[in-house]
Amino acid sequence: MAEITGIDHIYIAVSDLARSERFYDTVLIQVLGFKKNNFSLKRVDHIQYFNRHFGYVLRPSRSAENRSPDATGLHHFCFRVASIAEVGEVAEALRANGIAASESKCFDEYAPDYWATFFKDPDGIQLEVTNYRQERRERNENWSN
Repeated sequence: MAEITGIDHIYIAVSDLARSERFYDTVLIQVLGFKKNNFSLKRVDHIQYFNRHFGYVLRPSRSAENRSPDATGLHHFCFRVASIAEVGEVAEALRANGIAASESKCFDEYAPDYWATFFKDPDGIQLEVTNYRQERRERNENWSN
């Protein structure tokens, strides 16, 4: 059986590609250190942000469907950084760039070392940045057991 080793890419359909590009340039390039390229697929412009691990692709939406956190579909997307301190740094950098990110705080109802900040993109997609928690590290290191 083939083993999935990670996320290759995430596609996000956005209502205004230029507005979302400005937002994600700040979040993904300035704050989180991604790189970027543009491409066209079936004559539709796409913007791809990527790091060593996966791609995050924007494309224009074909529908103006209203997003709700309780609706069927993507609930939120969570980026992971290495440490609790980095979660705080990301939250501060987002706010310094005019993005309404929550304070970095511990959500011990999820895990005793679960720190996160939350914010939304221009279309209301919920985004999160969390730390690489001990449980995740142990799972990765002991997968064969």
